[in-house]
Amino acid sequence: MTQDEIIAMAKQAGLAGYPDEIEAFAKLVAAKEREACAKVADELFADVLEYSAPDCAAAIRARGQP
Repeated sequence: MTQDEIIAMAKQAGLAGYPDEIEAFAKLVAAKEREACAKVADELFADVLEYSAPDCAAAIRARGQP
C-alpha cells in the first residue's frame, strides 16, 4: 500500500489527521494479516500437496467471511 492509499482509506473510515501514525498503524495491520495468510497457506500445504494456488487464494479470501 502506498501512503496515498492508506490516507484515502483512513479518510473513508472517518479518521483525520496524523498521517504518519495512520500509515504506521496500517503497515502493522497489513503485516499481521500477511502472516495470518501465510499460516493459511502453511496449513493447506502441510500434509497434502493436492491444493493449488486457487485453493490457497480462496482460503485466504475466506478469512474475511463470517
